[in-house]
Amino acid sequence: MDKKNILVIFGTRPEVIKLAPVILELKRHPELYNVIVCNTEQQKELSNQTLAYFGLKADLNLDCMRPNQSLLEIQTRILTALNTVFSNNKIDASIVQGDTMTVLCGALASFYNKVPLFHVEAGLRSYDIYEPFPEEVMRQMTSRVAQLNFAPTQKNKDALLKENISEDKIFVVGNTVIDALFCLSEKTLAESRKFFEEKDIKVNDKTVLITAHRRENHGERIDKIIDAIKFLAGKYNDHTFVIPVHPNPNVKDKIHSRLGNYQNIKLLTPLDYPNLVYLMKNAKLILTDSGGIQEEAPSFGCPTLVMRYETERQEGIDAGVSILVGADYNKIIENSEIILAKDFVSTRLKAVNPYGDGTSAKKIVNIITNYFN
Repeated sequence: MDKKNILVIFGTRPEVIKLAPVILELKRHPELYNVIVCNTEQQKELSNQTLAYFGLKADLNLDCMRPNQSLLEIQTRILTALNTVFSNNKIDASIVQGDTMTVLCGALASFYNKVPLFHVEAGLRSYDIYEPFPEEVMRQMTSRVAQLNFAPTQKNKDALLKENISEDKIFVVGNTVIDALFCLSEKTLAESRKFFEEKDIKVNDKTVLITAHRRENHGERIDKIIDAIKFLAGKYNDHTFVIPVHPNPNVKDKIHSRLGNYQNIKLLTPLDYPNLVYLMKNAKLILTDSGGIQEEAPSFGCPTLVMRYETERQEGIDAGVSILVGADYNKIIENSEIILAKDFVSTRLKAVNPYGDGTSAKKIVNIITNYFN
């Protein structure tokens, strides 16, 4: 096989985390692949910071974000920038991951240029186009044009088959986020411990990690989530509630104004990847609306309450490693109290992580090689 130019397109921190193992695996075969790493910079600082953690940097930075732009504006900007990338480079295939605006634009740009598209983490579905919004529509559209769909689980494959995606385009490989966890060295985790000590934050068996950022949780829902956190922080004042606050002003302003005065609530700026993993590894309980954390937390046996009404990661619910509580004040409190009332050891989950075993990137690159052969 001739050497292939592979364009890897991403723009957000979760995409970097989940594509880094694939990029590193592709780069292990320089005789087969020239990897072009393209960052739309949908999350400029977060994505570049996380890329550096894996010892990688982008070949192309597209600088597509502007303050307060609409979804239509960001789509137009990313597509226009990607058009230049495809015009200036010979691309044999492109790779995207997940369901962001960058993913949809990467899929469309590949399709318009008749370049094969490989979709990592394909087949996640909620079947409600407004939950999560706009991601559900973006991932469904991406599946239509992908030549290879790398599904994390059999459930994801079944969803794609139900949509009449050809079976020879679907491969169950697990989730690359688990591969990324295994990249963490003891030295890195020791640096993370020092990071929290310097901020005077005790990370111990009474630590609760909370993340809330999804668009559908803005407005009244974030108010209910904050109400529940206030109650829990008041009742369990010997526990430390750590909240990396998303920079979106719809979330940031409310959280700081309503939770900023509690001694046992620690509000942080978004954490880099190793520090977030360190918290997950040590947390007694996680409250989150993040997709990635739903996948990662089971590797550490940490109970996770998912503050969403629909989840495309149903395997975690089925395996008993996470519970869907929405932005429901009573459900958040009731399920949190079950965990917080116990000692740390008795809260640890024994279930196997349903999302992967850490060999996904290797499987993906083998399938790509077979595709070209």
